[in-house]
Amino acid sequence: MSRAGRTRARSTPTTDWCARRCGEAGRAGQHGPVDSDRVHSLRELLGSTGWVERTSAFATTLRRSSTTVGGLLLVGTPTEEPWHLAAHLDDESRFAGVPELSPTLVRWSPPPQAPPHLSVTLARLEAARRDETVFVVAPGAAPEQLLERVADARRIGATILSIDDGDDELGSLVHDRLVVPSEDDALVVARSMPTSVDMELVQHLVSVAAGESTTRAGVRDRLARFLERVSGPAPRR
Repeated sequence: MSRAGRTRARSTPTTDWCARRCGEAGRAGQHGPVDSDRVHSLRELLGSTGWVERTSAFATTLRRSSTTVGGLLLVGTPTEEPWHLAAHLDDESRFAGVPELSPTLVRWSPPPQAPPHLSVTLARLEAARRDETVFVVAPGAAPEQLLERVADARRIGATILSIDDGDDELGSLVHDRLVVPSEDDALVVARSMPTSVDMELVQHLVSVAAGESTTRAGVRDRLARFLERVSGPAPRR
């Protein structure tokens, strides 16, 4: 079966996660600071898109299905590894005191010098158990190799979740998913600002919502605080 996907540059580790967990340095894979005007606008406008509610519901499924430490298996595509989501979920697991949310990053071709926890290959998906969760992040078409392993994990009884661009074959395997519009069809949050609901933003929303609890601030407030950390406070009116 021939499958085509978008060509993307390979992601690299985020500093905070890798500095703490493996010592790999550099912010080369980080997205640049979020503009303060964008932060302020997002606070006001995200609620009208429905994405806060959708990502919160998805995050609830993620949290409920993540019941074993090391059993949240996060995997991307050969050209797009979800380093940022791994870092954010790891942070949220510590903040919330829920170690089950700290993901195991499954990699396609880990380098020989990678530390053990960053050397987890696709073979880990083949060993998935019924009490574990396979979380796929696929900005483009999911490769056949990945689909086969996801299908096997589902047959065993693992929970399958995804954030993807609407891949029909992947969608037929998942228990819950978020379909993110492609760049051409992205939902523009506001015509007056260059911001759209894209894969990056949705992953931020999911990670923030996954870490929240009834004793902590709501997802909108926590998203605002996260954006302030990377860009500074919103300008006063």
